Amino acid sequence: MGILSWILFGLVIGVIAKLLMPGRDPGGFIITILLGIAGALIGGFVGRAMGFYEANQSAGWIMSILGAVILLAIYRMMVRRKV
Repeated sequence: MGILSWILFGLVIGVIAKLLMPGRDPGGFIITILLGIAGALIGGFVGRAMGFYEANQSAGWIMSILGAVILLAIYRMMVRRKV
């Protein structure tokens, strides 16, 4: 159940990341949401591994949003370079 909750949490984080980084994404809204899920997972695991917070603390939101925004920025840079 923990992974499923992270995926649902990632959907929300993906929407927030899209709102923080407006503009046209090369992959569209679905890719942005998937990057939000991945960013939430990565940011959450990194934040806990580094000892920034424990499970179910509000700092998880911050790290997850940061992870999603970073992944979205990297994705935008990589896709635009190919074209």
